[in-house]
Amino acid sequence: MKPFFIPPAVSTLFSLLPQYPHSLIFTRALNLALKDKLRGDVWSPLHGKQVCIHVSDAGIAFHFTLTANGLAARQAVAQPDLTIRASAQDFILLALRKEDPDTLFFCRRLVMEGDTELGLLAKNTLDGMELPPMDFRSLLPARLFGQIRTRLLA
Repeated sequence: MKPFFIPPAVSTLFSLLPQYPHSLIFTRALNLALKDKLRGDVWSPLHGKQVCIHVSDAGIAFHFTLTANGLAARQAVAQPDLTIRASAQDFILLALRKEDPDTLFFCRRLVMEGDTELGLLAKNTLDGMELPPMDFRSLLPARLFGQIRTRLLA
């Protein structure tokens, strides 16, 4: 995968925007992608915990918690229970399963702060799931509108 970088001007602009809308879109997308995989006793230690996914080079942070209905966006708090930080490139590599989180962690490209035990629980549980590889082409507007149209006409 060809490396890419988010220009500093874009990062500055993103960092000035309110974070809650990003978090809402992020949690909705993950709830759709993971469906019922976020339910179960194995996830109970994460219920109600404030989690922050910080995309360092984009100036964006996603704040959320796990509820009985899946992930829910939250307003930013000063000290989240768990913060996971990496570049956009590294998060994409993780989503595509082209990079291992342990490798990124030991290379200091993936940073966990706060309750790292929660982070390890989430990582190990996600690693144990049979998840299909992420296909970012499915997020193209034409495909998304086609899926919405199909659901509405069904």
